[in-house]
Amino acid sequence: MNLPNSITLARIPLMFLIVGLMYCDRAGAATIAFALFIAAAVSDWLDGYIARRRGLVTIFGKLMDALTDKIMVLGLVIALVGKGEVPIALALITLCREFLVTGMRMVAASKGVIVAADRGGKSKTLTQLIALGFLIGEPMVRRDWAIVLPWNMNPFADVVHQIGAWVFVLGTALAVWSGCRYIIQFRGVVLDAADR
Repeated sequence: MNLPNSITLARIPLMFLIVGLMYCDRAGAATIAFALFIAAAVSDWLDGYIARRRGLVTIFGKLMDALTDKIMVLGLVIALVGKGEVPIALALITLCREFLVTGMRMVAASKGVIVAADRGGKSKTLTQLIALGFLIGEPMVRRDWAIVLPWNMNPFADVVHQIGAWVFVLGTALAVWSGCRYIIQFRGVVLDAADR
């Protein structure tokens, strides 16, 4: 197990820790959740950078990087649905897209074709991460910042939440668009496998 792959896989337990902190009402929990989320998002860039820089790019790394991104995003989205922060319809669209693309990747991999994340998929993931950052950051602003700052933070927290909600809508649209691109691009591989 090389360093980039270890960084990639570390995002899975980190997601569980972030979700646990999101549901914790203690002072500072929301700030720690946000800080860990930023660390997880940075690690998504860092693992690829190290792999390319040190010549450690592997098929396993490419597949697991995409898979851990999905696990982290879906885990956080489900947690936000549970808190009433994300509409269930958008979460279900995101969930369906991720399962369809992952299934397609598995079929392609069984035929020796590796479907790495393309620019559309990376843009979708970045947009989702930005949206999640705002939505996870909103309780930090509303609760934790209100403890240390002498102002009413609720109006600012409302703005943070609205930005997160609208960026999540954009991320969902990009998820559908990039998912359709993957399916169209690799439909030959998938349909050829289905016909056998």
